[in-house]
Amino acid sequence: MNWLTRMEIDAERARAEGIADSYTWHKKIWTCFPGQPDMERNFLTRIDLMEGAFRVWILSGVEPICPSWCQVEGFALNKVAPSFLSHRHYAFDVRVNPVKSLVQRDKNGQPLLKSNGKRRPGKRVALTNQDELQAWLVRKGEVRSQEGETGRPVPGGFRIVEERPLEISPMMESHFRKKGQRGYHGGVQFRGVLEVTDREHFTRTYQSGIGSAKGFGFGLLLLAPINL
Repeated sequence: MNWLTRMEIDAERARAEGIADSYTWHKKIWTCFPGQPDMERNFLTRIDLMEGAFRVWILSGVEPICPSWCQVEGFALNKVAPSFLSHRHYAFDVRVNPVKSLVQRDKNGQPLLKSNGKRRPGKRVALTNQDELQAWLVRKGEVRSQEGETGRPVPGGFRIVEERPLEISPMMESHFRKKGQRGYHGGVQFRGVLEVTDREHFTRTYQSGIGSAKGFGFGLLLLAPINL
């Protein structure tokens, strides 16, 4: 990811553009990358609600353009220098969709299976307990994802600095409508200090984001280098 973009959009302009939820934001932000209809999503987003306006963050591997629905003076584009990710400690701010997966079982308590005999995917449930949320974030630093068919864990490359306060916001529901179906994501905001434990894997975590629902404005790490 080479570009960090910040856009400020007046709330009235957003309404006039028909932006009503996280899914319509998702579709609108695609217009920042014209001429690439077949491009896989190569960006992370975050939408902050301010007084009478929205602040939109985009972290992307492709340089975006200022879209017609954003005034030029509200569009700020910065190239992320490689040295930005060379520090040991960062203050961070991230909004995520933390969930846990519950095994689906039949009336006899046995796991439900698919037609091929493999276990059905677990049902995702939002986390709301503060201790569970903190443990979830700690695990993301230890394991970012599972890789390949073997499920080999991929490190997140960071740890939370416990000596500094960790702020955890109450979970907020973000409702949306997609293809006629209603849905929602539970969003939680973390603010704290992290220490990089593996530079290569932390860089990949920064580029790929944290957690699920990344196409709906979750997972983008806002970072500020600090000295401890």
